[in-house]
This record gives sequence, C-alpha cells and structure tokens, in this order.
Amino acid sequence: VQLQASGGGLVQAGDSLRLSCAASGSTANVAYMAWFRWIPGKDREFVASISRSVGVTYYSESVKGRFAISRDNARNTVSLQMNSLKPEDTAVYYCAASALAFGSTSHRKELYAYWGQGTQVTVSS
Repeated sequence: VQLQASGGGLVQAGDSLRLSCAASGSTANVAYMAWFRWIPGKDREFVASISRSVGVTYYSESVKGRFAISRDNARNTVSLQMNSLKPEDTAVYYCAASALAFGSTSHRKELYAYWGQGTQVTVSS
C-alpha cells in the first residue's frame, strides 16, 4: 500500500485546512486509515482514524469537535478537515493505513504498517 498525503500549508489561527491522502496498491485488506502528527521533540501522536468498512471514527481529545476525518472508498482516499486551527496544531501530519487496527486500538501507531510521506501544517498566532 502506498500513501500520498497532500494539503498542508501555512494558515492563521482560526483558519481551516483540508488534508487528503490517496491510497494505491493492495488496499483490499486495509481496515483502518488514520492521521497522526509529529511535533519536533515529541512522539508521533494520534489525531483521528476511520474504519474503511462502516466509517466509524475516533478522535484524540485535542482535536475532537474541530477536526473531521472522512473517507471515499471509491477513490481510495481519506481526508482530514481541520477547523478552528490553533498554533499547537502545528506539526507534520501523516496518513497511515492498517490491516490490524480495530475500534479501540485504532489510535495505536504500532498497528499501522503503511505511512505516507507527511505534510507540514503551520498555524501562526
């Protein structure tokens, strides 16, 4: 599975941004797709996940109510709509795909075997 993320950029606090991730290759076994983010000096952290089959979503507490993850199985894409952005959302955002994750485990990055290249999101105050 190959993942290509896009949509990052520089925005001001309060603005919105939409990230997209296109999956290609052997995607039939992918159960969950997710977004993680990495801030220098910190561990990569979970942002949101979505099941490919029924679209169940999970969010970290820090983005709940502001971000929305969605998927388009026909196009093999997953998107992350980010609203009311804050400076602390500044990070490199990665999309990831997993054949092993389910429900309550979908926040665990070690379950994701496939990762995109990352896209930088910078939110200025």
